[in-house]
Amino acid sequence: MALRLAADFDLRKDVLPGLRAAAGARGGGAGILENNYESLRVLNVERNGNIIYTYKDDKGNVFFGLFDCHTRQNEHLYTFEKDLQVVSCSVNRERTLLAASLVQSTKEGRRNELQPGSKCLTLLVEIHPVNNVKVLKAVDSYIWVQFLHPHVESNPLPENHLLLISEEKYIEQFHIQVIQEDGNGVVIKNSGHLPRERVAEDFVWAQWDMSEQRLYYVELKKSRSILKCIQFYADENFNLMFEAPLDIALSDSGFNLVNFGCTDLQDQEKLSEHPTLCVFTNHTGSLCVCYSPKLDSWEQITYSVFYFHKGHSKTFTAALGSADSRVTKGITFLNLGNNEVVDMLPHGPLQSLSGSLVLDWCSGRLYRADLNRSYLLEFLWDAWLDWEKMAVLHCVLSCRQDTRFLETKIIQWISENISACHSFDLIQEFIIASSYWSIYPETGNMDKLLPYSSVLTWNTEIPGITLVTEEIALPLMRVHSFKGYWEKLHSNLEYVKYSEPHSHYSNSVVRREWHSLISEEKTGKRRSMAYVRNILDNAIKVISKLEARRLEPRLTPLFQEEDNHQRLLVGLMVSELKDHLLRHLRGIEKKRIEQMVLDYISKQLDLICQILEASWRRHNLHPWIFHFNRRASAAEFAVFHIMTRILEATHSLFLPLPPGFHTLHTVLGVRCLPLHNLLHYIDNGVLLLTETAVTRLMKDLDNTEKSEKLKFSIIVRLPPLIGQKICRLWDHPMSSNIISRNHVKRLLQDYKKQPRSSVIDKSSYSVEFLPLNYFTGILTDIESSSQALNAFEGHDNVDAKFVEEAALKHTMVLLGL
Repeated sequence: MALRLAADFDLRKDVLPGLRAAAGARGGGAGILENNYESLRVLNVERNGNIIYTYKDDKGNVFFGLFDCHTRQNEHLYTFEKDLQVVSCSVNRERTLLAASLVQSTKEGRRNELQPGSKCLTLLVEIHPVNNVKVLKAVDSYIWVQFLHPHVESNPLPENHLLLISEEKYIEQFHIQVIQEDGNGVVIKNSGHLPRERVAEDFVWAQWDMSEQRLYYVELKKSRSILKCIQFYADENFNLMFEAPLDIALSDSGFNLVNFGCTDLQDQEKLSEHPTLCVFTNHTGSLCVCYSPKLDSWEQITYSVFYFHKGHSKTFTAALGSADSRVTKGITFLNLGNNEVVDMLPHGPLQSLSGSLVLDWCSGRLYRADLNRSYLLEFLWDAWLDWEKMAVLHCVLSCRQDTRFLETKIIQWISENISACHSFDLIQEFIIASSYWSIYPETGNMDKLLPYSSVLTWNTEIPGITLVTEEIALPLMRVHSFKGYWEKLHSNLEYVKYSEPHSHYSNSVVRREWHSLISEEKTGKRRSMAYVRNILDNAIKVISKLEARRLEPRLTPLFQEEDNHQRLLVGLMVSELKDHLLRHLRGIEKKRIEQMVLDYISKQLDLICQILEASWRRHNLHPWIFHFNRRASAAEFAVFHIMTRILEATHSLFLPLPPGFHTLHTVLGVRCLPLHNLLHYIDNGVLLLTETAVTRLMKDLDNTEKSEKLKFSIIVRLPPLIGQKICRLWDHPMSSNIISRNHVKRLLQDYKKQPRSSVIDKSSYSVEFLPLNYFTGILTDIESSSQALNAFEGHDNVDAKFVEEAALKHTMVLLGL
C-alpha cells in the first residue's frame, strides 16, 4: 500500500494492561474490565498529544482516564458513579478541570436515541483534587466540549476557556477563572456565574484544529456555503479571520463535526451517505479544503480540492475499476507527515487529526500517517505507463526524508530504464522535480515561481481519471494585522491577486546573456571586469555549497579545471534566479532568497554529479580514464551513453553542468567513437572541444597516420583562440601550416598595398621561388612597422621566416617530396 500508518497509541497495549493491574490490586480481578471491554474507547486527543479515554466497570460506573504521550503513563481523572453514556470530554492543560457531556444509558447498555424528554448533561468538574461538579447545560440536544490549549509561558493559567458545541448549531465559549486553595488544590472562582459568549451560530459543519487552536465552520447563506475561520488566542480574545465561498452542496438539515473528539452517536457504517469535508493548512501559508460529495455510485468516486492560497480548485473523478475496490465507508482525507511507519492500514473509519495523526476510533489506535516509500519505490520499478512513472516519481521525491537514499534508488532506476519513457525525459524530470522539492517548504508560492516538472502540460489521457481545474474566489480577510501563519496566507493571497500570469522561471534570459558573453570572448571584447567577476563569484559560492554536500571522495574526474564557460552559466543563473525571486517574494528577506538560490542551483549540479558517480561506481571505472592512449571498454561505452543523455536533458533546459563535464565527455567520445562518428558529434554540438581535453589529446597521442588525422580534424574545428594555443603544442608541419595561416591572416587584415621595388634581393631568401619570395618580402615589411609589432607582440616569435619555412614544407608534402 502507498500509505503507511505508525501506531503512536493503542488502547489494548497502552491502557488495558494497566487497568487490569489496577483492578487486580483493588481485589476485583481482571473480570471487572473484561466484561465491559467494549466500553473502553478513546474520547479525545488534546493539543499536547494526551489522549482521554473512558470505560465502565461491571456496575456501569463511568471512568475517565488520560494517557500522557510523553511519559507513556496512565492517569485516572474522574469517576461518575452512574450508568451514563459519554458524548464528549476534554481536560484543561493543567489537568485540574474536566468537562464532559453525558446522556442516560438504556437498560440494554446502549445510548439513548434522544427521545422527547431525554437530557444531555454538560458538566464541569474540579479534579485536582476531586471536588465540585457544576452543570453547564441540561438540554434536549447533544453537546460537545473542548478546552482551549494556548501556547503561553505562565503556568498554571489563571483562566481557562471552554468551547461548547451544540447540536442546535451554535458554539459558546465559557471563561473559567480558577484559584488555588489548600496548597495545590484548584477550585473554580465564582462558579455560580461563569461568563460566556456566543462564538458562532447557524452553521452546518465545523472542524476543530487542535494544533493551531482554530475553528472552521460553514454557514449557509441563500443556499450558498460560506467557510469561516476563528482564531483563538492565549487570552480570551478571538478573531474571525476570513470568509470564503465554497462551491459545494451542503444541506441545512445536516450537521457534521470534525475533530471534536470521538463519539459513537453516529452510525459509522452510514458515513458514505454524507459529504466529507476537511480543511488542511501548513506553515507555508497554504489553505486547502478537501470535499467529497455523498456517494451516488459504487463505480466511481469524485472529490475536489480547493487551493484557496493559489486561487483554483481541482475536481477529480476516478473509476474504481473492479468490485473489490468498491467504496463502502466514504473517503478520508489525511494530512501526511514525514515519519517512519509500519506497513498496516485499518479497515474501520479513520479520523484525520492535526500533525499527521490518524485515529481509528473502532480499535482505539492513534497513528501517524506517511507515504510508504518502500512500496512507492517498488511501484516505480514495476510501472509500465508513463503517467504512473511520473506520478510515483513525484510522490517519492515529496517524502523529503532521507533524500540521499531515495535519490540513489531513483538514479539506479533511471540508469536501468533510461529509454523507457516516451512522454518525458527521465533525467530532465528527475533534476527539475528533485531540485524543486528540495526548496518547496520555503514558501507556499514556489510552484508558481519555479518549474516542478519538465513537462509544461500533460496532454496524454489517463484512463479512468478525469480532472477539471477552475478558478475560485479568494478568501476575504477580516483582519488587517497579521503574524505567523496568517501573514504567510495573506502574502500568498496577495501574490495570487497581483502576480503576472506567467511567472515561472526559465533560463531564456540566461541563455541570451551567456551566448552574448561567449561571443564577446571570441571577438576579444568583454564586459567590465567587475561584472564578470561578480558572475564568477556567484559560481564559486554554488560550487562551494556543492562540495559541502559531498560526503565521500569523488570518483569522477570533475572539478579539475576552471571551465569558465560553465562557471559563467552557473553564475548567470544565480544572478537571474535571484532577481526573479526578489521580484515575486517581497515578504522574504534578501539573504534567505540568496540562500534558496544557491541551494537550488547547487542541488541541480549535485544531482548530475550523483548520476555520474552512480554510473562510474556501477561500471567500476577509475580516474585514469582521463587518457586517450587506451581503447574503450564496454563499461566506458555505457558511461559515455549516460553522459550523452545527461547532455541532451540539460541542453534543452539550458541547465549548467559541473565544470569538467565536457572535457570528460569528449575524452570518452574520442575513445569510444569511430572518427566519422566523433566528428559528427562535434559538428552537431554533442561533444564540446575544451582546451583541457584537446591539450591532453595532443600530448597523449603519437604522430602515427591515424593519430595525425584525428589531431588535424580536431584542430581545424577549434575556436581560433584555443586553436592557436593548441597548435603550438603539436610539433608537426600541419600545426606549423595552421599557425602560419593565422599569422598571415592577422597581418593582412588591415594591409594597404604600397609601391614596392621590383628588384628582389635573392640573397635574403633560402629558396629562389619568386612568388614566395615576393610574398615573404611583403610580410617582412608589415612586421617591421611599429604598428604591427605592437599589435602582434607575444606570438611566440612567429614571423615571415617561419611562414616561409612552413610554406615550403607544406609544398613539399603536397608534391610528395
